Amino acid sequence: MPTPDTTATDPALLTIDGAIATITLNRPAAFNAIDLSIAKKLEQFGAEVERNDNIRLLVIEGAGRAFCAGGDLQTIGAAVEADKVKPVVGELLKHYHAFIAALRRMPKLVLASVHGSAAGAGLSLAFVADLCIAAEDARFTPAYAKIGVSPDGGGTVGLAASVGPRRALQIFLAEDGFSAAQAYDWGLVAKVVPAIELKAATREFALRLAQTAPAGLAATKALIHRAPTTPIQAQLDAERDAIIDCMQTDEFRVAVKKFTSKSK
Repeated sequence: MPTPDTTATDPALLTIDGAIATITLNRPAAFNAIDLSIAKKLEQFGAEVERNDNIRLLVIEGAGRAFCAGGDLQTIGAAVEADKVKPVVGELLKHYHAFIAALRRMPKLVLASVHGSAAGAGLSLAFVADLCIAAEDARFTPAYAKIGVSPDGGGTVGLAASVGPRRALQIFLAEDGFSAAQAYDWGLVAKVVPAIELKAATREFALRLAQTAPAGLAATKALIHRAPTTPIQAQLDAERDAIIDCMQTDEFRVAVKKFTSKSK
């Protein structure tokens, strides 16, 4: 059984079970809203997962009734009243964005497991992850436009890369919210399952994805994320270099030997 690396009262928890790590947002009373305490803890956990060569896949989930309700408006509201938005929000996003950058950079697949509400920065987190699985009851709420602000937490990175600029503008500026089924239709969610089955379905999906050899997984993620901003020849050169590197691993040698012995 996996053992949490922190106590149950911490704002986020890290569990490592073989090749799969799980980060649990753990402020259920606040619907896992992002404040400075959780941002610092997530930055720490992101760095731990990134440097652990045994981990192939990271699951991100939320404790309680929601995945993540977004930025903590109590914190932000107090900063507005005290005329300290720049230092307070700047400090919060310094740590939180370091975590988001690690999710995109790390040579492991990141899977968001979403139930209940994913609003604002919670929506951004769900879709800056490499893949997302959602419960049928999941509700995605952009929230930013309603309070007159622009997206953060990688919202313009993951979502725009998945659906394109026009759909991204529609989602952030013209949608009050959308269901897991709609997110699936738009290609933002890989699987939608009954809420009662989310935990087991996430585990099954994670185990399947974690079977991919580390070199192939890391190279595929890196190539796909760099493709939109890379000239075609440079991308093809990167593909060539990556596949040659993968072909020099023990995992590839074993796989090829297995395949060729079957075909004889």
